[in-house]
Amino acid sequence: MTDVHPEHAQLQADRIYLGWQYILLHPDPGPPPKRPSPVEETAPAAEPDPAELELLRRERLQEDMLNRPVRIFRLFMLILTVLILAAALSGYLGWSFALLGLVAAGGVAGICSYALVQGDRAVKYRVLEQRARDERQQRERDKELFRAQEEHAQRYREWQESKERHDRQLTWYAVAVPDEIDRIDVAGGTLPGWSALVTLLGATRLYSGGHLTVLDLSEGAIAKDLIELARKGGDDPLVWVLPVDLPKLDLGATLKPEAFADVLAHVVSVSEEHRTTRDLSFDNAILERVLEVLGDNATISQVTAALRALAQVGDPRDDLRFGLITATQLERIGTLFGRGVSDRVVIERAWALESQLRKLETLGTEAVRLPPARLRVVSMDRQAGVFGNRVLGTYVATALTHILRQSAASDRPWYHTIIVAGADKLRGDVLDRLMDACETSRTGLVLTYRSLTPTVRERLGRGHAAVAFMRLGNAEDARVASEHVGTEHRLELAQLTETISDSLPGLDGGYISTIAQLDDEREDRAENHADLAGDITESTEWGRTADKISEKERVLQRSREFLVEPHELQQLPTTSVIVTDATAQGRRVRLADANPAILTFPKTTLGELEDVREAVLALDPKDGDGNGEPPPNLGPPPPRLDWRKGRQ
Repeated sequence: MTDVHPEHAQLQADRIYLGWQYILLHPDPGPPPKRPSPVEETAPAAEPDPAELELLRRERLQEDMLNRPVRIFRLFMLILTVLILAAALSGYLGWSFALLGLVAAGGVAGICSYALVQGDRAVKYRVLEQRARDERQQRERDKELFRAQEEHAQRYREWQESKERHDRQLTWYAVAVPDEIDRIDVAGGTLPGWSALVTLLGATRLYSGGHLTVLDLSEGAIAKDLIELARKGGDDPLVWVLPVDLPKLDLGATLKPEAFADVLAHVVSVSEEHRTTRDLSFDNAILERVLEVLGDNATISQVTAALRALAQVGDPRDDLRFGLITATQLERIGTLFGRGVSDRVVIERAWALESQLRKLETLGTEAVRLPPARLRVVSMDRQAGVFGNRVLGTYVATALTHILRQSAASDRPWYHTIIVAGADKLRGDVLDRLMDACETSRTGLVLTYRSLTPTVRERLGRGHAAVAFMRLGNAEDARVASEHVGTEHRLELAQLTETISDSLPGLDGGYISTIAQLDDEREDRAENHADLAGDITESTEWGRTADKISEKERVLQRSREFLVEPHELQQLPTTSVIVTDATAQGRRVRLADANPAILTFPKTTLGELEDVREAVLALDPKDGDGNGEPPPNLGPPPPRLDWRKGRQ
């Protein structure tokens, strides 16, 4: 058997890893075949046939009964012969008569003796014949035993090969989508499940040499393990916790006035889900005119001061005193719109704009130059207000959209990846614009949705996107997901997936901002770690939990199959992901486990099942087992991954 080490066992930059698929190509052959023993093989014929023994015994008895008169008669003849001889010797009988008597009596005795000898010969012949038959049967039994032992040896060799193939085979194959995919939509899931998926996807993208931005709207600190993993690998991620870090967030500071006005108009629309494009245009027009008055590089606090003046709210002298607006700007704002009936509409909209934009007044007021980082996390503080967090999230998403629109298309798809956790909290038009900007700039985009709202259903899988489904607690959401995937698909779920999912604790705590505590010793804290698998074990809750699982449970385990039905989707394990994507051969449906700790298992490969099989059969077709399955040794465990260098 050829040892094959396919190159597909290496992490590829053009693959987006979403988990691992549990597959046993070679089933357990069971216990070894039992060795045949002479006792077991010859038990039915180890002794002579009792019927034949009984027949021989009866023949001997019958022969004895038939020969008894002959023996008596022969004995009488012998006695008579002795008497005649004695009479002849004593002179009582003449020798002529004695000789005649001796001949007659001796002849009869001889005939009787011959008959007895023939009877004994017949019995002995039958005994010898039976012995010869027994010997022939024994030789046949020996031949049968030899053949049985030869067959057992052959079966044992086959069992040994099957057992070796079963024990050495890989059990976890990577589930990935090509970077030709523009977007990945993740529907459903729990916070721990999202944490596993984000950790896995983020770690593999960072190792591939890329950059990652996480916009966490879930308020569940789902990127916490990824941050620790990045630190362990020698990187220093930047983490903003809003609204605390809002003064140091300079996102959007370089936008042109018209783009800045568009961003602010969408931020205001966050509380008005049913607003039309016409309403957005009206708000945009007001903000553009205000920004024209304020000039370039206007801050949010200046914009809100101008809106207060336009809406005639408060005393403008306070804003003049704080330097938020000048007297000239105040005079120009007063003449922006006429004093007719429509004036009231402008005043009302200006008031509404000011009331919501004031949540962003501290944006960029203490901006500092930050060191470069390949991992950036922007999160919402769970202690802040729900509405305020939606405003902040909408601002970050919209500002990112405009930055992407202004950037040139990358020659490396997914080199920069954006993950938006809790994207269902954003308006549909905000999502559409972000999707379009990522597609044109070739930026990877991952959107996770807690529930399948009508807005989400309209956009799920739209365009060239892969769709992944995690646990869907809502019955209606589970029904929609089941119809999207197709109930005819039968998927295999590993017992280990359910075991680890049940043993994991919930997410606790929140993010710790790195922006407010930057120091000059960042380089000194970077450790030289080149083993991503080891870092996962040490730095993540997933790795520490999986480390408690015994080696036997990791390697080979039981599994169960299920159909993609609503009730099954409602009870999926935490880390289970049903991945669907379109290929040239048709739509693929695969069940993956997003647990990043599986990377540390000895029977895990970074190659996909189809790619590994094709590579093995291409190298040596004889290694196949006749039905297209690969040989047992499909490559070594995952290689040591250098976090800092990355594969280009």
